[in-house]
Amino acid sequence: MQPAMMMFSSKYWARRGLSLDSAMFDQQHLGASMIRRTSFNRIDETPDKEEQKSVLDPGKLAVILSVKNEVGCLVKALRLFQEKHVNLAHIESRRPKRLSNEVEIYAECNCTKKEFNELVQHLKDHVNLVSYNTPQHVWSSETDCLDCVCVLGGLPDGDGIPWFPHKISELDQCSHRVLMYGSELDADHPGFKDKVYRQRRKYFVEVAMNYKFGQPIPRIEYTTEEVKTWGVVFRELTKLYPTHACREYLKNLPLLVKHCGYREDNIPQLEDVSQFLRERSGFTVRPVAGYLSPRDFLAGLAYRVFNCTQYIRHSTDPLYTPEPDTCHELLGHVPLLADPKFAQFSQEIGLASLGASDEDVQKLATHALSDKATVKTFDPKTTCYQECLITTFQDVYFFSESFEEAKEKMRDFARTIKRPFSVYYNPYTQSIDLLKDTRSIENVVQELRSDLTTVCDALGKMNTYLGI
Repeated sequence: MQPAMMMFSSKYWARRGLSLDSAMFDQQHLGASMIRRTSFNRIDETPDKEEQKSVLDPGKLAVILSVKNEVGCLVKALRLFQEKHVNLAHIESRRPKRLSNEVEIYAECNCTKKEFNELVQHLKDHVNLVSYNTPQHVWSSETDCLDCVCVLGGLPDGDGIPWFPHKISELDQCSHRVLMYGSELDADHPGFKDKVYRQRRKYFVEVAMNYKFGQPIPRIEYTTEEVKTWGVVFRELTKLYPTHACREYLKNLPLLVKHCGYREDNIPQLEDVSQFLRERSGFTVRPVAGYLSPRDFLAGLAYRVFNCTQYIRHSTDPLYTPEPDTCHELLGHVPLLADPKFAQFSQEIGLASLGASDEDVQKLATHALSDKATVKTFDPKTTCYQECLITTFQDVYFFSESFEEAKEKMRDFARTIKRPFSVYYNPYTQSIDLLKDTRSIENVVQELRSDLTTVCDALGKMNTYLGI
């Protein structure tokens, strides 16, 4: 048997490798200062009578956006609302803690849900949309963890630590920050000129953006054309698996066929896949509308959550896609996530990313592994600098003899990431504990001591049974 090859898709990581900061404005320090949480007078605008019944309560439809801190920035932001004919009920501004050259604007909207969704898409095209549907009390809170961008307080030398989710429910904020695609396709996308396909993609975006942690994943009624496209991919890949897939993959694929409906004529449902993974490795999946930043995607792995698309690539080119689709996710990633050792390996990459710098997160997101082209021994210190190609196959790949070996190397690499704390995943509360002082470390030691007691008890019983 060939050495176990880790099958991260190169295109997947490369395209997901876009930094969240790349969507922001240039960070040129302008020296301008603004009073924190400056309040503007309430704008008394009411919706048309025929729409009043469908308007939700003010505050439920709210957005936080970030614009360059310069003269006229507020006017430019308000013009975006005017272009979509959205009335404002309340607006405030404040200076964000992380980027001194930008200003954040909180706006409550009086509009229908449909108008609000259109507004959100419009804002994403012109400004950095920090979050939406954020209650005002969260915006106004003095806490250092304000929604999507913040600085951790109370840590030695903690200034500038990017926000990350401290509990699994906060992944809703990460999974809703889609950077690319979603319902908007580039001109080089195979489905760009297909109006029916584009409209279908909007449906998948709506499903993903409305999903919240804890809910069952909506089941999709796939079209005949979508099932046919899946079938082409499934048929071609299953021919290659016996000679190209690692043993862990080959072990789990038949189980997915049996329990999750992996067939040529059927596209598996994410809810079924999620339940299967939970029982096998503790991983779950959740729907996502498109590309996430490396930071947001890796944050999901820290909680053993895999962000997974539900849409299908365009039928005109079933063996190629410029973006990850559900074929890519379900056939390329899910079988390995069912392996407990690979699941732990993936989670440790995610945990290493929490609170790390953009540079370190980018290094963690560049591991593209398979068994073709130039093959080198997997070494995170080298792999993290390897360029990922997005329009062709990779020319360099990395291998490891086992996931256990790769995990140990990743642990060594994670120690080089500069953070004023360590993180510990609490599986009982599905939350992250910060190990930043003796008290927090003592709490973890107590939990580990309990586990070690169980292990010692088992060893004692085994020795007694063997007569040792």
